[in-house]
Amino acid sequence: MKWIAIAALSSVAGMASAEAVAPADVQFDDYGAVEVSLSGTPGDAANGAAIVGDKKQGNCVACHQVGALADIPFQGEIGPALNGAGDRWTEAELRGIVSNSKKTFEGSMMPSYYKTTGYIRPGDAFTGKAASEPLPPLMDAQMIEDVVAFLATLKE
Repeated sequence: MKWIAIAALSSVAGMASAEAVAPADVQFDDYGAVEVSLSGTPGDAANGAAIVGDKKQGNCVACHQVGALADIPFQGEIGPALNGAGDRWTEAELRGIVSNSKKTFEGSMMPSYYKTTGYIRPGDAFTGKAASEPLPPLMDAQMIEDVVAFLATLKE
């Protein structure tokens, strides 16, 4: 019994010390899915829901309707409703879409939340004030995992 407790503790310690995958090192498959956790730590669905609905963080509700977050006003209609997202896509596909939706949906207006380089900067030609790359990602690795965990709970 003692060895089980030790193994469990070392497993938890290993998860806590897992290093995040850097945005430039994310491995997308041919369809844009990302199989490997970006943070090495399981996502927290409750925190993911907060990020999806927070106007200062993910702000996903600016473009998507999310029935599970019906108390958040002014949900958008630009993107597809996220109800049933957990049935439509695997966690790997959701991770890829949130990280960089353009890998799955070419021409998508959705921001690439885990990207630091390769932006088109048309405003720079007009103002010369666009920030230089690399830029910080819009969400860190754990935030991505939390959002994926929440989206995976959205079943029909």
